[in-house]
Amino acid sequence: MRFSINIPNFGDFADPRNVATVAVAAEQAGWDGLFVWDHVLHRRHQGRPFGDPWMLLTAAALATSRIRLGALLTPVPRYRPQQLARQVATLDHLSGGRVIFAAGLGGPVEDEYGSFGDTAEPRLLAERLDEGLEVLRRFWTGEPVNHRGRHYEVRDVTLLPATVQQPGPPVWIGGFWPRRAPMRRAARWDGAVPLFETARHGHVPDVAEVQELVGYVRKQRTTEVERPFEIVLGGATSPDAAKARDVIGPLYDAGVTWWDERQVQSDPDLDRLLPVLRRVEAGPPVI
Repeated sequence: MRFSINIPNFGDFADPRNVATVAVAAEQAGWDGLFVWDHVLHRRHQGRPFGDPWMLLTAAALATSRIRLGALLTPVPRYRPQQLARQVATLDHLSGGRVIFAAGLGGPVEDEYGSFGDTAEPRLLAERLDEGLEVLRRFWTGEPVNHRGRHYEVRDVTLLPATVQQPGPPVWIGGFWPRRAPMRRAARWDGAVPLFETARHGHVPDVAEVQELVGYVRKQRTTEVERPFEIVLGGATSPDAAKARDVIGPLYDAGVTWWDERQVQSDPDLDRLLPVLRRVEAGPPVI
């Protein structure tokens, strides 16, 4: 099992220097990855400064050499594919091929889409997500792209440089379980990053639900693929190793391959540097 730290892109972490500080501490303490949120607007956290996730990850990449980096998760329908492809490829080169690309609809959809006059219809956003992912993967190869779809059109475009990782960075897909459609989408890519209706951000899901999800996704994996498939769960655990093992051990046995350390959204320390830094410096759980 591998372990990552998860921080928002607002509050203290709107400052790229603070994100770089956390990234360095995470690498030194033995964590395997650092993920930031990707929000333009989240009214629950209104009044805080927000930072651009790709700028934050750039600072983290410059300060580190080993840990994997990414946004958890990127709301692909909110971006133009060509812009997003450039950002990801640039970060993949800067980091030496350390990007993980986690994608989904994002949310809250009314905040992130409706507030700017965009559709907040989940079905249409899901269509843009699927089509956008296919266009991104083709852009990342560095080969000429021609595409005419319902939502995007590309006319003989080659975007260079290609990503260091080929045919692109690992793509993880987020979504709420027990909704099946996002997990069917995840099965076509490289990993699943589920949240649970019964255990929202920062809360540890029930093991029985995790077993059900893992079994469902494995049944959807009908094609042979070269890269491993990741099951990524997260929550808040104690820095006490024994207590953390009691929480994460059964999830590992159920098939979880990454543990993403997250705070509960209502935690007053969610976006404060020093409390997060103390947890990071305590190191990842040992399973």
